[in-house]
Amino acid sequence: MRKLLVGLVGAVLASSMTFAYAQDKKVNIAVSIPAADHGWTGGVVYHAERAAKILEANHPGLKITIKTSPDGASQANALEDLTTQGIDALVTLPHNSDELTDPIRAVKEKGIFVTVVDRALSDPSIQDLYVAGNNPELGRVAGEYLKNTMKTGDVVVIRGLPIVIDEERQKGFDDAIAGSGIKVLDKQFGNWSRDDAFKIMQDYLTKFPKIDAVWCQDDDMAVGVLEAIDQAKRTDIKLVIGGAGMKDMIKRVADGDAMTPINVLYPPSMVATAMELTVANFYDQVPVRGKYILDATLVTKDNAKEFYFPDSPF
Repeated sequence: MRKLLVGLVGAVLASSMTFAYAQDKKVNIAVSIPAADHGWTGGVVYHAERAAKILEANHPGLKITIKTSPDGASQANALEDLTTQGIDALVTLPHNSDELTDPIRAVKEKGIFVTVVDRALSDPSIQDLYVAGNNPELGRVAGEYLKNTMKTGDVVVIRGLPIVIDEERQKGFDDAIAGSGIKVLDKQFGNWSRDDAFKIMQDYLTKFPKIDAVWCQDDDMAVGVLEAIDQAKRTDIKLVIGGAGMKDMIKRVADGDAMTPINVLYPPSMVATAMELTVANFYDQVPVRGKYILDATLVTKDNAKEFYFPDSPF
């Protein structure tokens, strides 16, 4: 019995020493993301910095360097600088997929683990891990809610930018309302800008005497839409549905605001998910290669508190 106890104690000590060694293992990870040029990217920066503090506290040997860049050219230069510093992994949200594919390829060719967030590269074979939201589902969930809630009605749409992400979201929405009593009066690109969406909504309000609901492809634009409606004192519009999980919109949902009863997640916190999975590759030795697509979660009054980050800029 004594030999068995000694053996067990020895195994526990060996396991503890192995765990401690694993946590102390030196790993350098670079995070390259766009500067906070609008609300959503501001949220990306916030969640990256928040995740870095938590992960470094949990892994004493881990060092995370976060670099923000105002444009694609600056980000390409930043990637080169970060690589020369000696890194084991790169977590990056590219400014522009086409422009950043070759600079990220150069990083990968040095044997560095590459995690891409949100904006897929032109050559996906470069990445070890891809983490993103579900763009078609963001549109589909919003469309299904309008169809099931309103049954019939006149809707105006404010799209994002004329890129693949926008097309995927719009197709999801169109497919969801197909064959229903929901009629789309007009669609315009709001460039994911609060100011642009405000102006487009002003035009819609002048053009259409009756509008039942508005769907925006993100929450920044929804804020502009709500302001335009408020200034015009229009009472016919019953619903404004945005998406992404902006804290102000989540707060409205949590408070039971009648005009914004739901939101659809496309969270900037996906960068934190990408960082956690990348760290797990080195410290937990779990298989993380491949694609990780987050759900476009429907946020309601019942679950809104789970997605509310009061300290976030977005």
